[in-house]
Amino acid sequence: MKTGANELKIAQVESYLDVAREQGFDAVLTISNQLAGAPGEHPLTVDKRKLRKVSLHHLSWSQIRTEALVEQGNKAVSDPDQAWILAEFIRYLEHPRSGAAEFEDMGASWVAVREASRSGTLQAADKGGIDVVRRYEQLMSFAAMRLSRELGVEVRPALSRGDMKDPDRRLQAAAAALAETGILSGGLRVPNAAALIEVIADLRASRIRCSMTVDAPDTGRATTRLNWLRQLRDSKGQVCIEATAVRQRGKGAVRTLAELRETPKLAINDPARELRAFTVSLSANAGTKRGKTRGSFVTSILETVENFYADVVQHIKPWMPPPVKVRDDDPPPTGIHDVPQQASAADARTGNIRDPVQTSPPE
Repeated sequence: MKTGANELKIAQVESYLDVAREQGFDAVLTISNQLAGAPGEHPLTVDKRKLRKVSLHHLSWSQIRTEALVEQGNKAVSDPDQAWILAEFIRYLEHPRSGAAEFEDMGASWVAVREASRSGTLQAADKGGIDVVRRYEQLMSFAAMRLSRELGVEVRPALSRGDMKDPDRRLQAAAAALAETGILSGGLRVPNAAALIEVIADLRASRIRCSMTVDAPDTGRATTRLNWLRQLRDSKGQVCIEATAVRQRGKGAVRTLAELRETPKLAINDPARELRAFTVSLSANAGTKRGKTRGSFVTSILETVENFYADVVQHIKPWMPPPVKVRDDDPPPTGIHDVPQQASAADARTGNIRDPVQTSPPE
C-alpha cells in the first residue's frame, strides 16, 4: 500500500508475488494513488511468469473513495454504527493529510508532447507520447469515477473486448493516432444512457468534444423525425446536432440547437433521404496546464464531461416504435342471423345450447 506521491515499483511488487507463491497465497493486492487505464488492469507491467500461480490486483484510493461515496449516497448501509464508520472513513480519505490523492496531473511529458503534436513533429514511437496516452486513459477512468459519485451508479470507461485483452496493443494504437492526428480519444459508458459518451481531445486545435450518437426514429418523413429534438428543449443553444441520412457519404450538416430551434429544416441536407441517426455534441476549449488547477487540461476535460451529461445525456431517451395494436379482422354484424350466431357461440361456451335461428323464446 502506498500513499501520497509514493508509487508502486515493479521490483517490489514482483518480490511480493514471489513471497505469495512460496507461502501459498492466492493473490497480491496493491493500493496506491496510481490509476489503471481500464477496470481489472494493473498500473504496472510485471513479469507474466510470476502470475502463473498468484494473481495480481489493484485498487486506487480514488476508486475506494468512489465506492464508499456511492454506498453512502445510495444509503446501502443500514446499520447505524457501520454507516457512521463509513462516513468517518470518507472524511478521513478527503483530508489532505490522508495521502489519498485524486488524479490531477498529465505527467512530466505533457508539455513536450502537446507542443510536438501542435507542430506535427510527434512520432508514434516517442516514449512521451505513450506516457500521455496512458495518462489520458487514467483521466477517463477518473472521469468515470466522478460521474459514479454524482449519479450513484457504476460508470465505466468504454473499451472493446479486444482492447481489454491486449492493453499494450491498445496503447500503441492510441499513440500512433495521437502522432498522426493530434487527437486523444476515449469514452464512458453510463448505465441506461441512450449511447456511450465519446470524449475527444484535439491537441492541435486545443478543443474538447463530448458526443453521443443515437438512432433516429424510423417512421415518418425527415421533418417529422426532427421532432426527436424536443427532448433537448432545455439544453443550451451551443449544443450541436448532426443528422446522418441512410447511405450518406461523409459528414452531414452540423447545426447548433439555437439555429435548429429557429429553422429545423437546416438539419436536413436531402429531404428525400430518410434520417438514420443523430449525433449530439458539446465542445469547449482545452486547458493547457498539466496539473488540476484552473485552466488545466484535466479540469477542462472533467468539467466538459459533467456539463455534457447534465445538459444532454440525461435528457435523451432512445426512440422506441409504438406498440402494435390489436387488429380486428371480424366484420361487424350485418344481418338478423348474425346476432343469434354470436349468442349461440357464447351459449356453447356456457353449456346453454339453443337453436341458432331461433330469435325468440318458445311459448
